[in-house]
Amino acid sequence: MNRLIALDMLRGYALVSIMINHMPISVLRGTTLPNFSIFDASEMFVLLSGFLVGLVWRSVETREGRRMAQRRFARRAFEVWRAMLIGAVLMALLSAALLALDRPHTAIWNQYAIWILENPLGFVGTVATFWVQPNIIDVLAVYVILITLSVVVVPLMLRWPLIVALGSVLLWWHAPELNAMIPNHRTENGFLFNPFGWQMLFYTGTAIGLYRQTIMAVLWPWRHVLTVLAIGMFAFGSAIVIGARIGEPALAFRQALMQVYGTIDKWSLDGTRYLAIVAAAWLVSVPLARPMEWLAATRPGVALQQIGKGGLFAFVACVLLSVLGDAFQMTPADQPTWRRLAVDLWACVALWWVSALWLEHGAPWQRARKARRA
Repeated sequence: MNRLIALDMLRGYALVSIMINHMPISVLRGTTLPNFSIFDASEMFVLLSGFLVGLVWRSVETREGRRMAQRRFARRAFEVWRAMLIGAVLMALLSAALLALDRPHTAIWNQYAIWILENPLGFVGTVATFWVQPNIIDVLAVYVILITLSVVVVPLMLRWPLIVALGSVLLWWHAPELNAMIPNHRTENGFLFNPFGWQMLFYTGTAIGLYRQTIMAVLWPWRHVLTVLAIGMFAFGSAIVIGARIGEPALAFRQALMQVYGTIDKWSLDGTRYLAIVAAAWLVSVPLARPMEWLAATRPGVALQQIGKGGLFAFVACVLLSVLGDAFQMTPADQPTWRRLAVDLWACVALWWVSALWLEHGAPWQRARKARRA
């Protein structure tokens, strides 16, 4: 299976955006997706993850059979769960160290630092069982659930795609009340990233990965109409964001838009955000396909590719660098813009550097497993 370099670049951008967006006084935060689109890097990360599941599943099943594909993704679910656990522990320990050094930070809840020192086994146990889902790393909790379910869902999708699609929409429709039935430490119960809502985006990506040739054959004659509709949907989402940023002077405009979209709920994935990210995916993969390939081949694009290829290691690194960068920007207080920008750039370069090192000298067992498979 040939690598899609634009896909790697977008995965890398999603990680950089997640890192920057969780640094509250970051300068570059004003240039990331949420400033000009209704969706953010979380939707991009989940959609691309689902797409990769479909792409890899089809390849593995064709070469080695369905049972091997199921084994591979069951193992992948464990790897994501392990990365979530390791990332949460390292993040809490880093937070504790920064607080001990009088380096305040607001990227994450400081209670994690207290828990990891007072009751380390209890903290590990609550994260491992999803009772606690530390912020920033919490998207991995949903990823574990969805990739585990893919072992069953993808075979069903291959046999009865329309029935699976209908079931996915029904789960999404009732997502808030279903999520509230899952007990955990939150007062309102449930996962922060509602798995009943976000599954629709993840499995949309999976279906595209599985059936991309068939889907494109059907949609290609309508590509110009679909591109106009996609531009319109993206512009509509952007108008919502821009109107909110303008504030009171745009109140009438915002109220008019609200009559169309109703409410925005990121955590259960409302329909507006879903349609906006799907529209953006069409624009990137069809009318902007060649520019995206060209951009991915540039030096910044290659750097983002390396971050994207870093996988779970790069994700954990982006979480830790987000906390560290936030602490550097907050102390001393009232730093000039250029100093906060310097921290932003340092964090981006550091994320690229550790990702490149991982690709070059990564876990020996992973390289050995890939060599055996080859």
